Amino acid sequence: MRIDIITIFPEMFDGPFNHSIIKRAQEKGCVEINLHDLKDYSNDKFRRVDDYAFSGGAGMVMKIEPIAKCIDHLKSKIDYDEVIYMSPDGELFNQKTANHFSTFNNILILCGHYKGIDERVREYYITKEISVGDYVLSGGELAAAVFTDSIVRLIPGVLNDETSALSDSFQDNLISPPVYTRPREFKGMKVPDILLSGNDKEIRKWKHEKSIERTKKRRPDLFDNLGE
Repeated sequence: MRIDIITIFPEMFDGPFNHSIIKRAQEKGCVEINLHDLKDYSNDKFRRVDDYAFSGGAGMVMKIEPIAKCIDHLKSKIDYDEVIYMSPDGELFNQKTANHFSTFNNILILCGHYKGIDERVREYYITKEISVGDYVLSGGELAAAVFTDSIVRLIPGVLNDETSALSDSFQDNLISPPVYTRPREFKGMKVPDILLSGNDKEIRKWKHEKSIERTKKRRPDLFDNLGE
């Protein structure tokens, strides 16, 4: 298996991937893990990969340009089974999901940071969103490490006893709405006009509607508990 991870903090993986089972799995040739520094794909002289969010609000948003450049470069060389974004509003990760992903050949993982990534990345590049739980981390690196560890140990040959793995045992309940940043248009993909209107009332209404829409679609368990 090959796992490629896009991150702005590749050094965060030194501990998880250079010790114990993950280290042995790499030494045995069972898995190849490659870290890609997103800052290397920035066109900014200061290597910045984030910008402010259209319509305002606290926090920065990871830009689409460096992410698209990195993913396009990697996909030109590797045929990925899934392009995964570690996200708190993705599919909840469990053992069944880990078993499924452990059978793949090539996986690409994107680690988010700040207030999230430009929504167009999620719409046009990501094939699967995974959450490790209903809580927020400072970034996707820890979640990616958990995800990687859980699937690598299931690969045949990683554990000395291959049968061991088989015996292993939100504030308002709404998911956040889509976020966008510059440029306003990228390869024909446009930021919704409402976010550029300056009409705060209508923007708040749009965001609330999108939050309800997303929550109902992606997390019906949360949606059913609204108002409680």
